[in-house]
Amino acid sequence: MRSLLTDFLLSQLSARTDGPLHRRLYDCIRLAILDGGIRSGSRLPPTRDLAKELSCSRNTVSAAYDQLLAEGYLFTRAGSGTFVTDHMPDGFMATVEPVLPDCSRRAIEAFSGRGARLLTQAGASPHQWGAFIPGVPDVSSFPHSLWRRIHSRLIRRIKPDYLTYSRMGGSPELQQALVDYLRVARSVNCVAEQIIITEGTHQAIDLLAKMLCNDGDSAWIEEPSYWGIRNVLAINGVEIIPIAVDNNGLFPPTNRPETPPPRLICVTPSHQYPTGAVMGLQRRQLLLSLAQECGAWVVEDDYDSEFRFSGNPIPALQSLVPGAPVIYIGTFSKTLYPGLRISYMVLPLALAGEMRRAHSELYRGGHWITQLVLAQFIAEGHYASHIRRMRLLYGKRRSALSRLILRELGPDALRDDSNAGLHLVMSLPDEVDDVALARSAGEHGIYVRPLSSYYLTAPSKKGLLLGYACVEDDAIEPAFMVLMRCLAQQRQQ
Repeated sequence: MRSLLTDFLLSQLSARTDGPLHRRLYDCIRLAILDGGIRSGSRLPPTRDLAKELSCSRNTVSAAYDQLLAEGYLFTRAGSGTFVTDHMPDGFMATVEPVLPDCSRRAIEAFSGRGARLLTQAGASPHQWGAFIPGVPDVSSFPHSLWRRIHSRLIRRIKPDYLTYSRMGGSPELQQALVDYLRVARSVNCVAEQIIITEGTHQAIDLLAKMLCNDGDSAWIEEPSYWGIRNVLAINGVEIIPIAVDNNGLFPPTNRPETPPPRLICVTPSHQYPTGAVMGLQRRQLLLSLAQECGAWVVEDDYDSEFRFSGNPIPALQSLVPGAPVIYIGTFSKTLYPGLRISYMVLPLALAGEMRRAHSELYRGGHWITQLVLAQFIAEGHYASHIRRMRLLYGKRRSALSRLILRELGPDALRDDSNAGLHLVMSLPDEVDDVALARSAGEHGIYVRPLSSYYLTAPSKKGLLLGYACVEDDAIEPAFMVLMRCLAQQRQQ
């Protein structure tokens, strides 16, 4: 019986017809090593066995192995055989283009212009846990046993309605629990009918773009801002207009531009992402007045306002003026855990009914049982207790990281004085390439975000976003010192 490796090599060799067989075999094995098809440390078959299975001469296999050994892709261990190296040789990224079947080429060429642009601008990281990933809470501190008990209690008497599609924008129990919570915690004024439960903030923005914007309509977004929101808007044909952020958040243009007014104005007023700026009262009033005047909807992304470590909570923009044209978005990704995939929108009453219908039509909402558990978790006071515990933990970790930055780099490196959220911004001199520094840190297992990547226009400020929430207390300093060594190496280059 042939091995899986042999089947793989035969399929790859059949797609290659140019050049001698030993060279084509070398290319197939090399590319499989580089893309992970043959894992590091794997033992390759002896040359005699592989030659027999491939129906070729042993010399052909030996020539391919010898070349891979010479280039450092393989190594031999006396008496044990030939193995794939754990460390790729220098210059391994200069790989030979794989030969793709015709259908694969057609699929790649079939992406729309918007789809191709999305892929070139995508910023989602394959790493979502570890030091210092921004925006990720300490999911290990979530009270899983308590959650399971609530789930077990509810599932025993679940109604059939909760096992089918959502029809009302989400669980009525969760909508009402949010009404009660938001009124106290965020000063948000609403009734249950105004709330739509979504699978993350991205879905909420996607629904707004589809239902409130025509092709060519524009949206004002903060500069800098979270690229995920920009990409969701852009893929829906919305023109992105970056508006500069200062110490008071988004600063609307004082002179009315000749271009059409925006349809959406997307802001993070309670804790600007990523800079941490808080929008003051005068700026808030100006923004609402402008939105009323030009017929725009203000999209308030209140992503992590629960975590403020000093002073009083900052009320939501939505609460400032009755009937304001504000769509309030909140999420449980930061307070509980991202994998829960539950966010919510508080819509003006004039929009709520039709938006519920659109949500059901486009997304066929579900996960009612999870929403019902969350509603009980909130109503029984566990959610507020969890936030209080995590606020103390995150405040302690933020202080520890701040002290390290001040000790190693001085006060100029720590300009983020918001004392809130799950990350802080470490400023860097303009001559430091923050993108290269982030890449170097990632190679050492430290995952940070370059501040410059959050800008659409130049000049951008240099810095790193350091998430402290998901780093154990005793791991903060060792991880930070690895980052400092990476910074020192870059400065020496």
